[in-house]
Amino acid sequence: MNDILRLSGGMQRDPAVDLWLTSGPVELRAIARKWFLQMRQCGDDVRELVHDSCPVACVEDAPFGYVNAFTSHVNVGFFRGAVLEDPAGLLEGSGKRMRHVKLKPDRELNSAALSDLIDAAYVDIKARLAAERSSQKR
Repeated sequence: MNDILRLSGGMQRDPAVDLWLTSGPVELRAIARKWFLQMRQCGDDVRELVHDSCPVACVEDAPFGYVNAFTSHVNVGFFRGAVLEDPAGLLEGSGKRMRHVKLKPDRELNSAALSDLIDAAYVDIKARLAAERSSQKR
């Protein structure tokens, strides 16, 4: 159950993440910033870093979400998105684990559903970390 990806170097507030969120195409970075700020607010245990050139939110050293801006859209992604319940059908991708939500400035978004996905990804990684700790004590 718990083959958890680990990323070292996360901190409570990474200046490199703030720089990323405030540079580049204003409209797209504003979208990315909005959703990354929600990831930051999931809990006091959220850490962040820039990995593969985009901001990543972690619990401890285990990533749960990221944002990335492209030419005409923003992805809000989830490292364990394949296991998240997605009744609104927002998630895209076909990989073994990761999924993302593609956001375009001119497209309507179910903000409540995306908020729920962010919260679910955070809860999921916390549960995976707790299960890992529990299995190591045995």
